[in-house]
Amino acid sequence: MDALIWKEFGEEHLAALTDLAEACLAVDGGLPLFTGSALLRARLLQSRTFGAWHEGGLVAAVSVGTARQPATSTGLVHPDWRGQGVGSRLLSWADDQAGNNDLLLTTESWSPDADALFTARGFERTFAEWVLRHDLAALPEVAHPDGVITEPVTLDSELFATYRASFADRPGFVEPAAEEWLEDLREDDGYRSDLSLIARGPDGTAVGFLNVIDNWIDQVGVVPAWRGRRVGAYLVVTVLRSLAADGAQEAWLCVNDDNPAAALYRRLGFRDAGRRARYLHRRG
Repeated sequence: MDALIWKEFGEEHLAALTDLAEACLAVDGGLPLFTGSALLRARLLQSRTFGAWHEGGLVAAVSVGTARQPATSTGLVHPDWRGQGVGSRLLSWADDQAGNNDLLLTTESWSPDADALFTARGFERTFAEWVLRHDLAALPEVAHPDGVITEPVTLDSELFATYRASFADRPGFVEPAAEEWLEDLREDDGYRSDLSLIARGPDGTAVGFLNVIDNWIDQVGVVPAWRGRRVGAYLVVTVLRSLAADGAQEAWLCVNDDNPAAALYRRLGFRDAGRRARYLHRRG
């Protein structure tokens, strides 16, 4: 620790932040999008920053945003510098910056050691999900569900209604405004309306959907009355084949720890590629 130089960092250090994030992902796994400039800026270039440098290289970084409640923070420690108290110092700094506000930690590259540190310091894990990867060189097969047809989505009220019906019974579901949900998809440059699908039953009623962003399966939903009939599996396999035909080498998705669909995705050939999580420190 004595060999480290501690100081703020900023936009001019984006390349160094990218190197640090890549080093952590290589060891811990997690969300590969975290190495992209957009997410790095959102997570690690918040209003207050604090980093550790060694021989000109960034080996640890944390940032805190206090514009909203709770305060938010994300930190990284290079694998070569773990076990030396660096992460503990970053966490103490972030906690101090939050003041009397609750502090929400976000980690896109989860590790057991970080989990142990956070929980020992009074943080409660409030969210965790697996990052799963599918090698599109090996594609699964699923029998066509009886009476079901699929077609490209239309960004309209029917798609939102299908999403709402598919997720309303999930624990903790918070229904967004319909137009806001649809507008988020319209404005996402990576949204693949040509590959995203809606599934219909024999009477033409929508019974499931799947949204694709770049080579990510972003959301899959099946209305309760049609679960257990291979609709979700068929949607996923159809999209995997479409992505492969479009030239993609791999497909990705994230699935919550308590989502039973995780077992389905693994049966279809998805493999664990790390985890991401959030932790909350309540002051009151």
